[in-house]
Amino acid sequence: MSLPDRLLHFHQRYRWLSHLIFWLVYLLIGVSSSKYRDGKQGTYGFEFTSDALYMSAEMIFAYALAYFVVPQFIDHKRYLLSVAGFLVSGYASCVAGRIFIVKICEPLAGIAPKAFETYREIMTDFPKLLYNYFFDMMATAAIFVFFKILKDQLIVQKRALTLEKEKAETELKLLKTQLNPHFLFNTLNNIYSLSFTSSPVTSESIARLADILDHMLYRCNTPYVSLSAEIDLIKNYIELEKLRYDERLTVKFKTNIGKPMAIAPLILLSLVENAFKHGASDDTGAPVIDICLTTCEERFIFKISNTVTHQNGPATGQPGERIGLNNLRRQLDLIYGKDYTLGVTRIDGYFTVELIIRNC
Repeated sequence: MSLPDRLLHFHQRYRWLSHLIFWLVYLLIGVSSSKYRDGKQGTYGFEFTSDALYMSAEMIFAYALAYFVVPQFIDHKRYLLSVAGFLVSGYASCVAGRIFIVKICEPLAGIAPKAFETYREIMTDFPKLLYNYFFDMMATAAIFVFFKILKDQLIVQKRALTLEKEKAETELKLLKTQLNPHFLFNTLNNIYSLSFTSSPVTSESIARLADILDHMLYRCNTPYVSLSAEIDLIKNYIELEKLRYDERLTVKFKTNIGKPMAIAPLILLSLVENAFKHGASDDTGAPVIDICLTTCEERFIFKISNTVTHQNGPATGQPGERIGLNNLRRQLDLIYGKDYTLGVTRIDGYFTVELIIRNC
């Protein structure tokens, strides 16, 4: 947790204490400044008392400005009310500050009260209130308002980040739910076909499907899983799909792994499943699926190619995007941001998808 987040957390948990600390620090700064300015003429007790009283007058303007004037002006667009609140609170703080000085602080310093400076005179001497007090009060209030606006901005930013994260997580879960039923539908169709022929490999296919479901249901609840687990998942899937086809299907799966790493779950499986769906199932000849997985330093490269026929689409260099790949791109955007590239090409009867993930 960063320092601003810690300060914000402390303020939200101990609001009154944080306000007390702010004004205490401000008071100590004022006392040290007054003592330096007055030298030996004023004791620390006097400076503390006088500055505390004057600060209490400043607090009137600061809180009125921060919690009434500014919200009314910015949030509610009540300009006349905010101007009236500004003038009234500024005047009240200036009068209170002048009264504290004349009636309390000056007598404590040994200065006799001036007979002409009655309460009425204090409240109606507008030039003195303006030039001697208002700008000083305004400076203190501006500092307080600045910290409050900064705090509010941090809260808004943190709330926006939280909402964005929750939205991304919800969208990612939705994308995964779109993937899993699609895979299950195809696989169950395969098992259904095997059961019609009373194939002896039916029970084996069910066992492999159970292993795949165990991985998908209980081991993919974290943002990342080990690459080795995903490789095992792909191998299980390939063996499961091989049960459906005869010797006409050729699957090559090569791996070159440097060091253990983690990867987002089910990303690779969706690519493999897409290759089988649009390659092997639509090719009545001798379909070929070639998979190559490589890791080096901080880069992960997964390349998968499958043969295509003219029935799969026009023979162009850049085939149309499929729903499965669009789904995959969105997942990669949410998980890796700009740290990945996904290339799709179709050349010489091969449909090739290459996924490169950086900084993984």
